[in-house]
Amino acid sequence: MTGTSRAQTTRASARPLRRRIQSRVFKVINVPMRAILGLPFATPLGGRLMLAFLIGRKTGKVYKQPLSYIRDGDTLLTPGGGKWKLNLVKDVPVRIRLRGKDIEAEAEVIGDVPEVSRLLSLMVAANPQAAAFIGIRRGADGAFDRAGIENAVSYGFRIVRWHIEGTATRSAS
Repeated sequence: MTGTSRAQTTRASARPLRRRIQSRVFKVINVPMRAILGLPFATPLGGRLMLAFLIGRKTGKVYKQPLSYIRDGDTLLTPGGGKWKLNLVKDVPVRIRLRGKDIEAEAEVIGDVPEVSRLLSLMVAANPQAAAFIGIRRGADGAFDRAGIENAVSYGFRIVRWHIEGTATRSAS
């Protein structure tokens, strides 16, 4: 195997089938989403989706990543389940197209399990459809399964809190 260790290959193949299928589906769906979300005016999809313009950490190429979001005060929250979040650099603003307008925001990547759990609950309360995409089991009380969150975080799942330029300062975390 060139460039990939056996541990990486085993970990990737251990990824649940549902997640591998979801990843492939999103690769197809994201093509038209990039075009729609990139329009210079608000569209119905813009109420829950935004477009982040990320600079590749290795290539320097600009990638357009459609992301779901919810507002939380002066910030936006997005689930960070893909490799795209590896291109986020602390204190480096990212251009985001939000409801047809370009804004700048700084990303805070959150991997603390209790905070991820709290923020996931906020996100699902604001957008119940998000639970289907997140894929972490919930108990009868609606709370996310802690072991499920721990497992997701161990595989790289994070929440990204976007601090919009010109708004309140970031919380220390």
